[in-house]
Amino acid sequence: MMYYGCYNGYGTDPPAWIPDPGTAILTNIGQLLERRGKEFLGSKYMDPISSFSDLQEFSVSNPEVYWKTVLDEMSISFSVPPQCILRDSPFGESHSSYPGGQWLPGAFLNPAENCLSLNNKRSLEDIAVIWRDEGDDILPVNRMTVREFRAQVWLVAHAIKTLGLHKGSAIAIDMPMNVNSVVIYLAIVLAGYVVVSIADSFAPREISTRLKISEAKAIFTQDLIMRGDKSIPLYSRIMEAQSPMAVVIPARGSSFSMKLRDGDISWHDFLGRVKHFKECEFATVEQPVEALTNILFSSGTTGEPKAIPWTSATPLKAAADAWCHLDIHKGDVVAWPTNLGWMLGPWLVYASLLNGASMALYNGSPLSSGFAKFVQDAKVTMLGVIPSIVRAWKSSNCMAGYDWSAIRCFGSTGEASNVDEYLWLMGRACYKPIIEYCGGTEIGGGFITGSFLQAQSLAAFSTPAMGCSLFILGSDGYPIPENVPGIGELALDPLMFGASNKLLNADHHDVYFKEMPLWKGRVLRRHGDVFERTSRGYYHAHGRADDTMNLGGIKVSSVEIERICNAVDNNVLETAAIGVPPSGGGPEQLVIVVVFKDLENTTVDLNQLRISFNSAMQKKLNPLFRVSQVVPLSSLPRTASNKVMRRVLRQELTQGD
Repeated sequence: MMYYGCYNGYGTDPPAWIPDPGTAILTNIGQLLERRGKEFLGSKYMDPISSFSDLQEFSVSNPEVYWKTVLDEMSISFSVPPQCILRDSPFGESHSSYPGGQWLPGAFLNPAENCLSLNNKRSLEDIAVIWRDEGDDILPVNRMTVREFRAQVWLVAHAIKTLGLHKGSAIAIDMPMNVNSVVIYLAIVLAGYVVVSIADSFAPREISTRLKISEAKAIFTQDLIMRGDKSIPLYSRIMEAQSPMAVVIPARGSSFSMKLRDGDISWHDFLGRVKHFKECEFATVEQPVEALTNILFSSGTTGEPKAIPWTSATPLKAAADAWCHLDIHKGDVVAWPTNLGWMLGPWLVYASLLNGASMALYNGSPLSSGFAKFVQDAKVTMLGVIPSIVRAWKSSNCMAGYDWSAIRCFGSTGEASNVDEYLWLMGRACYKPIIEYCGGTEIGGGFITGSFLQAQSLAAFSTPAMGCSLFILGSDGYPIPENVPGIGELALDPLMFGASNKLLNADHHDVYFKEMPLWKGRVLRRHGDVFERTSRGYYHAHGRADDTMNLGGIKVSSVEIERICNAVDNNVLETAAIGVPPSGGGPEQLVIVVVFKDLENTTVDLNQLRISFNSAMQKKLNPLFRVSQVVPLSSLPRTASNKVMRRVLRQELTQGD
């Protein structure tokens, strides 16, 4: 009532949170600007709040100075320093191995080692990880010091070396994001191998696809996933996917009853190989900055997921975004319910540990009162969410009675948010700000976000991320003038620190640069989202411009869903899967448009068909996906080349009932 009353007649983008000068000056960026604002911005510098936008422009126009400064602020160490921060590529050369420019040429480093090293942000007795298992809610939270955490990572790295894999081999992780999976993740990178990230919700076929694309030589997994009273099989899915050699970890206790395949090994036996190395430091494998550290997957529109490699520079982008935009620093406790199969999993590891903060992990459902209590007991200071989680919290009111006053801010990503639900969320923590954060797996972080130094409007972004330039393409395919309101497909300047410059199973140029316009001599980079810039300078996301949709924070291609739905019922001729934003805002809902073989047949039960679609999708694709509605049509709109015009369907479904 107060919010809508105060802003009655205000127009677009009313601020729900306004920065306080005294607090702003204590942020990472505020302190940097107080020390060096005049050096960077000259006479334009006034104060951290007034000059934040000038600093963002400075980060784009002076990338060498900005990124050297931020890497120094985060105490990033190199075994071989870079020859320079940025080596330019010729203008317009999008076919180059380094579109826009080459970052940190000649540098050698290991991002995992940087997570474990001691510096002015981290001592041996600081807390690296805080966690709790679901069901242990009455027990104190578990804490692991940096000293203990380093010893665990070193031991697993020693054990990985006993597998005898060639340097640079790919090793998959398919398990919940818990202490063990984070230790394994860092140990793989520390030992010079490449993590293959696979979400623990995937069906066997999806697991198999990712293992084959990445050519993984081994996989770490669990026997079961424990969620409340349920035990969800995981190792059996790994076997069905015909995985390579697996190291299997018991979900509870130290053993399990199931029989392992020949060649697979239990966690206990795996660590037993190197028990004599306990407490022995592992000799870090230092690698060139271009060396791969992680292979993640993002669905394309072809049905096969794009294999996106992260280099040693990508973790630095993730941590830098957290340092600047979410103000993560020593003493913070960072929680974000996610999985290592999605980019936010690795992002959380680096965003917290490279900034000297503690990572908070809840091994269970984030939709429970147990998670709410964990946030209270762990004294979480930055809580990341996706809007569908917030909707579930508000609906069940499972957070009632818990003290979230330690939270300094919320982060939100993955899908469109809703004003009323986010007002409710702010109220759980004395109306702390929500920093909207949007990026991509191929970027390693965000291209657009919010800031502690700007007024934050709900369901809106207030600034391009540091070092990023955004362009909204008009109807002619070229950028509309800067700072002019408008809506269109978003394009990015190719010069982005840490962004991918290749794909393992697709042509990087064709995916991101083909047929994109030139701007000041550079070919712009395709992103694929539709964005709106408002008259007050905020940005709103309007979903995907291509045939990929966003369901519950997970990008998935229409083709993948349609392939499954087409085979569900003999009456179905063809389908089109469309992500439709609800009229009140919030995450996209999945609508299946159906054309029946017999157009005169009106006896098909659409609700039963919806249930059948759900069952098939959850079994073959992802158990988190849900069809909200089935809409029958006599035919699908198509282009002259016979391609389904899903955008037309999406527009009609959005405007109609």
